Amino acid sequence: MNAQARQDALDAHRPACDRITVWKPAWIPVISYGVSERTSGLYLDAETGCLGRWSRYNDGPGDELDTLVTYLEEDADMLEAPAFATRDRPSLVGGALVWGSRVDPGQEERWQPLTGRPHGRGGL
Repeated sequence: MNAQARQDALDAHRPACDRITVWKPAWIPVISYGVSERTSGLYLDAETGCLGRWSRYNDGPGDELDTLVTYLEEDADMLEAPAFATRDRPSLVGGALVWGSRVDPGQEERWQPLTGRPHGRGGL
């Protein structure tokens, strides 16, 4: 919210169509792209119930996102049947779940495809 307050001061003399929204009080960060990732991710808009993308680098909004429930259901489907993954392919690095596009180049040699799990068995 401090970043938005600074932006509001910069936007004070700009027309409404040129003002920039950095953050809103109704946005709740829910997903980052890595354990220490603090530059981009997804937020839940508490006013609409939909997900949106946030980025410190003012990246474009990307794909239109749905609700958090739909997003998590799609992720669960990708974990059960990785071959049919539509957004990103789940995989393993050192036994930890990672998404293919987020594999650190230094760990690529440890990358293994995730094969999913047979129905009726626990674990990945």
